[in-house]
Amino acid sequence: MTVSGELEKLLRSFRHYYDLNEYEDPPFYASAAFHSHDTHYFLTKRAPLGEAESNEYVFIAAEGVLDEKGAKKLVTEAWERGLKNVKPHENHRSSDVLLIILAEKITDEAKKYLEKCRLYKSYAFSFKGWSAFKVVALETSTKTLVSNRRGRDLKKLFN
Repeated sequence: MTVSGELEKLLRSFRHYYDLNEYEDPPFYASAAFHSHDTHYFLTKRAPLGEAESNEYVFIAAEGVLDEKGAKKLVTEAWERGLKNVKPHENHRSSDVLLIILAEKITDEAKKYLEKCRLYKSYAFSFKGWSAFKVVALETSTKTLVSNRRGRDLKKLFN
């Protein structure tokens, strides 16, 4: 399947649970946001035990040929845009930034870079949560998936 076909299938799957924004200009063709707020109580709602807020910010890019320089640019841009959305506070648990790249061809250097990509930020020594970076790239010509360590669970999305 082509990059545009895979992109349309991916966007269709995100529309159900995420707030999706589509763009006409590169580097990202879409971004999505998911927000979750959880409150735990002791017997009644008058006795709250704690709250936790989690967020996910997803950036979707489509490329013809992805080389290492292009991969670095996409990773940097997604991480910076994702962190702009984070508002750490006492009930903030995590805000993950996800980058999904669809490419016709991914060079070996880009694959190595994406597999070793590790970005992490804690807020107030993790008392106000943290942010982690996940990346998964699909080479549409060979159906090869590449991800960093945190992004391994995203491979299920493509299967």
